[in-house]
Amino acid sequence: MSDTGLCDLAVVGLGVMGGNLARNFASRGLRVAGYQRTVEHAHALAAAHPEAHLRVASSLAELVGMLERPRRIVLMVNAGPAVDSVLDQLDPLLEDGDIVVDGGNSLYTDTDRRVARAEARPWRFVGMGVSGGAEGALLGPSIMPGGDRYAWERLRHPLEAIAARSPSGVCVTYCGRGSAGHFVKMVHNGIEYGDMQLIAEVASLMREGMGWPWGQVADTFAGWNRGELESYLIEITADILRAPDPQNPGALLIDAILDRAGQKGTGKWTVVAAAEHGVPIPTIAAAVDARLLSAAKDLRERAEAALRPSRGVVQGVSPDDLRDALYAAKIASYTQGFALLQAASEARDYGTNLAEIARIWTGGCIIRAAFLERIRASFAPASRPSGPEGSERPELLVLAPDFAADVARRLPGWRRVVAAAAAAGHPIPGLAASLAWFDTLTRSRGSASLIQAQRDYFGSHTYERVDAPGVFVHTEWPRSSQ
Repeated sequence: MSDTGLCDLAVVGLGVMGGNLARNFASRGLRVAGYQRTVEHAHALAAAHPEAHLRVASSLAELVGMLERPRRIVLMVNAGPAVDSVLDQLDPLLEDGDIVVDGGNSLYTDTDRRVARAEARPWRFVGMGVSGGAEGALLGPSIMPGGDRYAWERLRHPLEAIAARSPSGVCVTYCGRGSAGHFVKMVHNGIEYGDMQLIAEVASLMREGMGWPWGQVADTFAGWNRGELESYLIEITADILRAPDPQNPGALLIDAILDRAGQKGTGKWTVVAAAEHGVPIPTIAAAVDARLLSAAKDLRERAEAALRPSRGVVQGVSPDDLRDALYAAKIASYTQGFALLQAASEARDYGTNLAEIARIWTGGCIIRAAFLERIRASFAPASRPSGPEGSERPELLVLAPDFAADVARRLPGWRRVVAAAAAAGHPIPGLAASLAWFDTLTRSRGSASLIQAQRDYFGSHTYERVDAPGVFVHTEWPRSSQ
């Protein structure tokens, strides 16, 4: 804490996330200034939580004057134009070495643009992902800052003070240069989309495909949370499936919730970024597609009435098969996410440490899970055998020896679940896309030879021969008389 009477840092945007983050900073002994466009809201927050000693500014100029130099200002405003508006107002007020942190869910290309703007100014800009929801913001989130190294060193103490802690350490790390922090957070959310979709599919199979009561489904998830599937999302799923409907005594809330999923764009951004970087992420893409289809509730009702598909009982599947399918598909989803992080780090010169990313996701964030420590170990240099080849990280997470063995053991059950669900007419886009990705990945000669022939036939796009890879040739294909 400063002994000058000035504040250590400021939070701009005191909504649920920003207000909780400001209170978290204050609880760690930091003196916090706050600003909200609706000043009355800021004063109400300060009055409701006097223990935080939050100093409220009535303008951004007043806020800047409350801070020790070089200043540290954390923006918790809506992603998009609101961030640029605040930067425009702060720009003439800031001085050499001041740091502005965007802690919202900004698109990483917007962060690139803002980093470039700051390079011509005396102040510095940091894009920072924050995961953990409102509770995490208050009690300890997983924090993903990127950008300027000097800025990271100036931010390190307050961020380490408020971050979640797990057995692997404090859940904040420098994610890399430029927009790396927001790129890492985007991929985190993409994996989250995939994880949530897989869990929902398995729960639906139990309930709709196998006729289990919700209590049995909840008990199964609670049991899984005591084993290898231990994670925040598995834990809350069990809680959700037991929650009573407050408006209908004797009923469960899950049955009263409309099956129309929302999204804020980070899943879609992940799919677009993966396509741009040439990384297949079918599990995450299937989850995004499933949310889009869920939004078309009226269309789905009309399609079901018009097409009248048959639905049957899922047969020949055990609870162990369902567990194995979920676990294996989760490995597929995390493999795809980390492959995208690696490709982007190389293409965009982020310098992202994958082991560190896995480590900071072991606590605080939405996708925190027990097996993230094993993921960290797979990418950590100390865990690899010596030698030129052994010193390299696995090309894909699923190729790390222990994860490869995990998938091999679970593959039969995974296949049974996907086949039985398809035969009975129950949609499982995430589980099926994950299995298709695995089967395509592990087939040394696939179907693309015919695609290349077709491309050369109609467009003279050329192809490579098996006996001369790297040499592109064109064939005048024989044409039928028709």
